[in-house]
Amino acid sequence: MIDLKLAFRTLAKTPFVTAVVIASLALGIGANSAIFSLFDQIVLRPLPVPEPGQLVNFAAPGPQQGSNSCNQAGGCDEVFSYPMFRDLEKAATQFSGIAAHNMFGANLGMAGQTPISTQGVMVSGSYFPTLELTPALGRLFGPDDDRTVGGHAVAVLSHRYWETKLGASPLVLNQAIVVNGQSMTIVGVAPRGFEGTTLGAAPAVFIPLTMREKVLPGWTGFDDRRSYWAYLFGRRKPGVSLEQAARQLNSIYQPILAEVEAPLQKDMSASTMAQFKAKTIALAAGDRGQSRAHQNSRTPLLLLLGITAIVLVIACANIANLLLARGAARSVEMAVRLSLGASRSQVMAQLLTESTLLAILGGAGSLLVARATLGLIGASLPSQASTIFHATIDPTVMVFAAVLAIATGILFGLFPALQSTRPDLITSIRANSGQPSGARAATRFRTVLVTGQIALSMMLLVSAGLFVRSLINVSRVDLGLKVDRMVTFGVSPELNGYPAAQSAALFARIAEEVAAVPGVTSVSGSTVPLLGGSNWGTNVAVQGFKKTADTDVHANYNRISAGYFGALGIPLLAGREFESRDNVGAPKVAIINEAFAKKFNLGRDAVGKFMASGGDDELDTQIVGVVQNAKYSSIKEVTPPLFFVPHLQDSTVGAMYFYARTSLGAEQLVRSIPAIITKLDRNLPVEDLKTMEQLATESVIFDRLTSTLSTAFATLATLLAAIGLYGVLSYTVVQRTREFGVRMALGADGGQVRRLVLRQVGRMTLIGGVIGLIGALGLGWAAQSQLFGLSGFDGLVMVVAAAILSAVAFGSGYIPASRASRVHPMQALRQD
Repeated sequence: MIDLKLAFRTLAKTPFVTAVVIASLALGIGANSAIFSLFDQIVLRPLPVPEPGQLVNFAAPGPQQGSNSCNQAGGCDEVFSYPMFRDLEKAATQFSGIAAHNMFGANLGMAGQTPISTQGVMVSGSYFPTLELTPALGRLFGPDDDRTVGGHAVAVLSHRYWETKLGASPLVLNQAIVVNGQSMTIVGVAPRGFEGTTLGAAPAVFIPLTMREKVLPGWTGFDDRRSYWAYLFGRRKPGVSLEQAARQLNSIYQPILAEVEAPLQKDMSASTMAQFKAKTIALAAGDRGQSRAHQNSRTPLLLLLGITAIVLVIACANIANLLLARGAARSVEMAVRLSLGASRSQVMAQLLTESTLLAILGGAGSLLVARATLGLIGASLPSQASTIFHATIDPTVMVFAAVLAIATGILFGLFPALQSTRPDLITSIRANSGQPSGARAATRFRTVLVTGQIALSMMLLVSAGLFVRSLINVSRVDLGLKVDRMVTFGVSPELNGYPAAQSAALFARIAEEVAAVPGVTSVSGSTVPLLGGSNWGTNVAVQGFKKTADTDVHANYNRISAGYFGALGIPLLAGREFESRDNVGAPKVAIINEAFAKKFNLGRDAVGKFMASGGDDELDTQIVGVVQNAKYSSIKEVTPPLFFVPHLQDSTVGAMYFYARTSLGAEQLVRSIPAIITKLDRNLPVEDLKTMEQLATESVIFDRLTSTLSTAFATLATLLAAIGLYGVLSYTVVQRTREFGVRMALGADGGQVRRLVLRQVGRMTLIGGVIGLIGALGLGWAAQSQLFGLSGFDGLVMVVAAAILSAVAFGSGYIPASRASRVHPMQALRQD
């Protein structure tokens, strides 16, 4: 307690130094805490279920024929057929439970509530028991809720939906909720904080897996072993290892593949069939659920954590330099304490108490910095990111900040404490006639610290430059379409129980009403949204294209309305667009893109040739047009081979995304759309209403965020390094005042003295810069997967970073150098 009181008094005597140290630590620890909060929420945090470490996710990589439906829960090698799920569920003995789930788009309606378009999850009866969850209200599903296909019209609400939309009323139990046109009885509410097992999804409702055919009109496939759509996970029994569970599971899986599923495969070569029969189920840790977000965000967040850690190290180096300088000024105080009988350990404990107190105060301030940083990050993310990211400081982050503060307090305080209490301190002071300590060890340490700061700053400047160039490359990508003054939105009348014919009539009415809005110049639509990350694909047969058993004949497809390419500004290279006459009764037609023509060797003579899709070898669809490649599901992905068919030739279309271009402001049209849809059907929610420019921006939001944060942190690090360099040089000038005076007395002019100091700057900058460039190569290699259109080694970025750092270092060194050049010989000699 005495040390603590003395520490407070000592810090109060030097308020400027104390404020600088606390501010530097607050910035460094705050930046680290903010990025750690992101990392914790997205990468580390386990599911809020009992013993999440016992959960494992299933995947079956390898050849896969048939249809698949995969989403943000994982890749297409992680989905299984419904019959396979039931086989595994019945026979696996090393698991206390195996569960299946799949997300779906849900239109929800309740008496007295405005219908909403949201997400739902279809789950097996084993889902909640496997997770060992207890309800917040009512009951959760069990095995009896999912035995009969289409026979269990029950629903469990998410806690968030129940609380925000229904006022957490207990009266919701046994009430009806309409899910995609199907009336279901509410039997319970999921526990607070449970948002399903897929990070990034925020389902409002859970329904039995066996209700899939009821809520997805037109889908059939419960008995199809070549229809892959269910994500699986299980809970290992106590004492069962991952290897034991996998071995027992595959003893069930592989015989089914060989005896039941292998005969169902079509046109599979002998080598591919061998690979198919050799497939095994791979088990992976399932404590964080199943989500692509974990894998996609891990690398950029680790890079940002590394960047903020470097910023903190640079800040600590500055603080260590400040404490060394202050320790030199307190050399007499330390000498008196030691001479009066205080042990070295007692004095060191006092100095470490002071540095730890500084760190704790900086840590407290870092929470404000972290909260502000998280707020800025949250404001830059799209609204749907709120399901993943919460801009709050939770207890985990507070503990992280506290541990980091104490660790940094010891880190930056240890060497100054050792230096200030070295055994020959009194002798050194006496030898220097009361001058501040000029111990060579301290001087070398300060120089090493600043050189290290320069090296780390160079690394951060290069990394920031790489991310900035990557973002510039993304921003300059030729989309192949025009997004200015265009609005997009979707409607899914089939989810409200519309039959296909009624849906088609509604789509026509919507197009007419939107086209009638003043300023609207064109309206079109598609079933797969542009730049939304979605893809529909199938195998095709093309006239004149020869294929073997293992030939890749897969292509993506989209159903579109007439005038689609003209509305979006996608150039037509040959043939014609679809017209209103391309309907159900007309000959089947298709339009292909350049990538499709190239893949199937159609050349310039594609128009007029025939093709087929869906595994049908009867060439019944004529190609009537070829369009230029345009970005499709993502700005950063290469345009895939695509063919387009008229939506009017498909009598099952029940959902549509519209695109409307206006000569007036797009925001004005955005405000008009809800009223139009409400006029046509007040119970039909509008989905994903936004401008196309907004959609394009959101599709690269994480590139923009990474670039902005890395640039901000690199700038902060460079400024801290500049301050450190300035401090060291200023202190060196004071230490060498006598030397400079003697030099000038012997005839040296101010320019020579100035160059002498600047040479020291040059040496530290050169050594630090070279080390930093070497480190930047490693950082660039780690960031390679996050960069677009360039490699981790970019000469231009390195040259620019070196130029910026050299200019900053020269600016930091010029003032002390100028001060040294003005030293008067007599004044310098008088100080001795």
